[in-house]
Amino acid sequence: MNLLFRLSVFLGLWVCSGAQGQTKEENTEEVKIEVLHRPENCSKTSRKGDLLNAHYDGYLAKDGSKFYCSRTQDEGHPKWFVLGVGHVIKGLDIAMMDMCPGEKRKVIIPPSLAYGKEGYAEGKIPPNATLMFEIELYAVTKGPRSIETFKQIDTDNDRQLSKAEIELYLQKDFEKDAKPLDKSYQKAVLEDIFKKNDHDGDGFISPKEYNVHQHDEL
Repeated sequence: MNLLFRLSVFLGLWVCSGAQGQTKEENTEEVKIEVLHRPENCSKTSRKGDLLNAHYDGYLAKDGSKFYCSRTQDEGHPKWFVLGVGHVIKGLDIAMMDMCPGEKRKVIIPPSLAYGKEGYAEGKIPPNATLMFEIELYAVTKGPRSIETFKQIDTDNDRQLSKAEIELYLQKDFEKDAKPLDKSYQKAVLEDIFKKNDHDGDGFISPKEYNVHQHDEL
């Protein structure tokens, strides 16, 4: 994963194209899931807050016409996204819970968990469209907003993140790239993180403000 992706997810700014145009509606329907293949050895399954890598093709259920194929986007690379936080449509967030790496699913998503009454013209999805996706999951890793990452940044274990702690974490992350960014950019990123996450303005980011996706309690 490149630096821009890591930073955008950390800042909470990145939105996968699948979620664009989605509107919130009252949901009375369910996602239908058909498991096409599940590996015999499955020691880890996907949970909210995990970072997933997957390919998925989208079709209109009424006529089978394809409106999206991840294999034809970004030179065919699988998509990275955080599960359960709105990077994809609600129906996909539900459909990809408890999946194993290597698992394949076919899912039917009702309009209320997709693009609803408005549809998504840019994505060629009409109003009130039921969608069908074929999904293949490649990898499940700890997400950037996981409790583990929070603890890694929180070097003094005081259950809050200071500017100094986040600056140190970002510095190490910047150094992973072949061309480290200049100090002024790093400072701008740090200021933007606090502007968007330090809601009470106390100079620290709490677990709630960080939006930790907890597997266990802090």
